[in-house]
Amino acid sequence: MKYLCQVWFDGAILDAMTKEEKAELDANSLSYDKDLAGSGNMIVAQALQPPKSAVTVRMRSGEMSVTDGPFVETKEALGGFILIDAKDLNDAIRIAAGIPLARLGAIEVRPIHEFAAQ
Repeated sequence: MKYLCQVWFDGAILDAMTKEEKAELDANSLSYDKDLAGSGNMIVAQALQPPKSAVTVRMRSGEMSVTDGPFVETKEALGGFILIDAKDLNDAIRIAAGIPLARLGAIEVRPIHEFAAQ
């Protein structure tokens, strides 16, 4: 079954890190991605640009509205995601717990909805 692991963290934590700490976190993250790929659990993983680079798009009554930045003002923002293939939710939780940024933020694990073929 496929699960989306959303990586949420406070960008201020990363901003406060030294260059060496950031390099270590990046190396650990890339190493974990490589391990997931080797085990067959990795589908895709991507880091996201900071929330200030985002736009929020809404359609209401046929009219489009575009707002700079994320919709909700929060300390934690979506910083990346890993789409995995796991045998069940417990396996997905185990995989999510290994994501290095889980030590600094939170990983939301959500099953992917598979639409029936029509």
